[in-house]
Amino acid sequence: MVSMYAVVDPATGESLKEYPTITDDELRDGIAGADQAHREWSRAATVADRASLVRRVGELHSERRKELAEIIVAEMGKPVRQARGEVDFCASIYGFYADNAEALMADEPIELLGGEGSAVVRRSSLGVLLGIMPWNFPYYQVARFAAPNLIIGNTVLLKHAPQCPQSAEAMAQMFSDAGFPDGAYVNIYATNEQIEWVIADPRVRAVSVTGSERAGAAVAEIAGRNLKKVVLELGGSDPFIVLGTDDLDKTVEDAVAARIDNAGQSCNAAKRFIVIDELYEPFLAKFTAALTAVKQGDPHERETEIGPLSSQLAADRLEDQVRRAVEQGATVVAGGKRNGNYFEPTVLTDITPENDIYREELFGPAAQVYRVPSEEEAVALANDTPFGLGSYVMTDDPEQGERVADRIDAGMVYVNIVGADSAELPFGGTKRSGFGRELGRYGADEFVNKKLIRIS
Repeated sequence: MVSMYAVVDPATGESLKEYPTITDDELRDGIAGADQAHREWSRAATVADRASLVRRVGELHSERRKELAEIIVAEMGKPVRQARGEVDFCASIYGFYADNAEALMADEPIELLGGEGSAVVRRSSLGVLLGIMPWNFPYYQVARFAAPNLIIGNTVLLKHAPQCPQSAEAMAQMFSDAGFPDGAYVNIYATNEQIEWVIADPRVRAVSVTGSERAGAAVAEIAGRNLKKVVLELGGSDPFIVLGTDDLDKTVEDAVAARIDNAGQSCNAAKRFIVIDELYEPFLAKFTAALTAVKQGDPHERETEIGPLSSQLAADRLEDQVRRAVEQGATVVAGGKRNGNYFEPTVLTDITPENDIYREELFGPAAQVYRVPSEEEAVALANDTPFGLGSYVMTDDPEQGERVADRIDAGMVYVNIVGADSAELPFGGTKRSGFGRELGRYGADEFVNKKLIRIS
C-alpha cells in the first residue's frame, strides 16, 4: 500500500521521501503508552522538571535551526528565511512556557463571600491529548499546542499533515533527545479513518485541531458524540481596514507583509483590504506595485520572499477560485496566472456579495481590495464574513482605532501593527474560525482540570 505520508517538493514536484502509515496495532500501543506515561509524567515529575525538558526542546530548535528550516522548505515550499524565522519563534514559545510554568500552574485563591476556611482552584492535567496539525507552519503549530500541555502534565499524540512527515519525525526526535519519557510525546502517521477511533478511545481526553473548516467540523462531530473537549483553530479571511494614515507608503508596506507571508498561506493573514474612499486610488496603485514587485522564486534562495504554493492541490484550488471570481465579475488588476505550483501575486477588485470569493478564504498570494465610503461601511464589510479570526485596522486617529477594534467581530484585532504575534499573546477566533485559544495564559488553560478545593 502506498503511504499517504510523503515529502513532495512543491517547487519541483519531486518525490523525496515516503514514510509508512502506522498500523492499527502500533497506534493502539501508542495510545496505551501515552496513557501509561501520563500517570508518571503528571505526578512523579514536578512542574519544574517538566519545564526543564520543555526548555531543552526550545534550545534544540535553536541548535538545529538550519536543518529544521531546510526540511520545511522541501516539504511545503516555505522560503528559507521565513522557515528559519518559524523555528526561532518556536524556540521562544517553548522558552516562554518553561519560564512561566510555575506561575501558570499556581493555585488560584478565591475570596469567599461567606463562611470560614479557604478555597482555591488547582490546575491539573487531563490526560492524553490528540493534536491534529496542518502543513502551513509545521513547527509553530505543534509548539503552541505541545509546549503548554506538556508543562501541565498532559501527554500528547501528534498527528501531523501527510505532507509534513519529516518535520514530524524531527520534532519527535527533539522531544526524545531532550529527555522526555517514552509516551509523553508520540508521533503518529495515522489515517483519517484511524483518527476517528482514536478520538473515541476513552483514554484520549481532548483534541486540538488546526486546519480547514471541513477538518474541524469532522473532528468536532466525532468528539461531540464522545463528550470530548475540542479546541479548533480554523480558517480566516482577515480584513485589513485602511481608514487613515500619516504615511501611506508604510501602510502599503505593512499591507504587503500581512498578505504574502508564507506565500499568503496563513489563516490569520490579511486577505481583504478595505479602504476608505479618499485613500482607495492611491492605496490600490501603490499596493499593486509593491505586491507584484515582491521577489518570487526558489524557496532555498535567501532573497526569495514568495515560494511555490504548498502542493499541486493548493495551486489548483486557488486557480479555480480566481477563475470563478473573474467569471462572476471581479477584475484582475494584476497577476492571476499560475506556473506549476507557483502563483503570481494577484490583486482583485470589483467583488460583490454575489461573488463566491466574497465569503471564501483565498489561501495564497491573492488579495481582494474594496472601496468604502465611511468607517461604518468598513466595519460592516469587515464583519460580513463567515470567519472571525484576526483583523487589522490602520488609522491616524487613536480614538477611531479603539472604536473600530471594539466593533470588529473577530478573535484578534491589531491596530497600526502587523506581524506582532508573540508567545504571550492569545491566538484564536470566533464564528467559523473556531473556538478556544492557544498561546499565553489562555492557551495553557484550555486542557486543564480547574479543580475547586474548598476547606473549612
